Amino acid sequence: MRLIILDDADVVAEWAARFVLQRVTQFAPGPGRHFVLGLPTGGTPLGMYRKLIQFHREGKISFKHVTTFNMDEYVGLPRDHPESYHYYMWNEFFRHVDIEPANAHVLDGNAPDLVAECQRFEDLIQQAGGVHLFIGGIGPDGHIAFNEPGSSLVSRTRVKTLAYDTLEANKRFFGNDISKVPRQALTVGVGTVMDAKEVMILITGVHKSLALAKAVEEGVNHMWTVSAFQQHAQTLFVCDEAATLELRVKTVKYFKALSEEHQKMIEGKPVDEQRVIH
Repeated sequence: MRLIILDDADVVAEWAARFVLQRVTQFAPGPGRHFVLGLPTGGTPLGMYRKLIQFHREGKISFKHVTTFNMDEYVGLPRDHPESYHYYMWNEFFRHVDIEPANAHVLDGNAPDLVAECQRFEDLIQQAGGVHLFIGGIGPDGHIAFNEPGSSLVSRTRVKTLAYDTLEANKRFFGNDISKVPRQALTVGVGTVMDAKEVMILITGVHKSLALAKAVEEGVNHMWTVSAFQQHAQTLFVCDEAATLELRVKTVKYFKALSEEHQKMIEGKPVDEQRVIH
């Protein structure tokens, strides 16, 4: 596990985008050899998407031979609804880059058989050869995707009934009317994300600081599902200063001392593995 502490959310966005750029470039995707990327929605990754769009326009990165899998989608929300994750991904990212639409996979919350849709998604990931890099964000309660407190840490893509706290948190996107927030969602499981070769979790803001502390300093706990990624061989927690406020001072000092090594990760330079904890 690596904890990368940066100044603010803008620097997190820049660092995350450069990390994606470095990983895709290093992989050198082409016909029959796709880089497979897992993607989140929400406010936290927006800055990263905007930087990736900029890199694409500058000719630094192509998504023509990239396959993507999104984390989740609401059940029963039309695809063209402004709060659907299909709508978000198309308008915030996909339509601005050269990804082939057939290679951009988002769960279908309107499928006639939702259980079968979840299995189809798992099968597609397997057929793609697994995810090379899964990017995620978390909620203040430490949930990743819609794997809310109490979710199994070996869960797979499935239908989830959303907790009241999630409905309350999301009603701001639905005119502050909680009755309009979908009660269910389709989501990849913790186990689905854990299968990725590498995981990068973006955490910004003081309201995420307790979740970050639980994820980094305490044990694995299904009530804080992000904590499962302590046990992943290649996990990056990328956060801003505000998100560190619940961490111990010595934890922050320890990981800040590694910042020079972490910077090499987005510059294509070899990282001193003796100085970085996995």
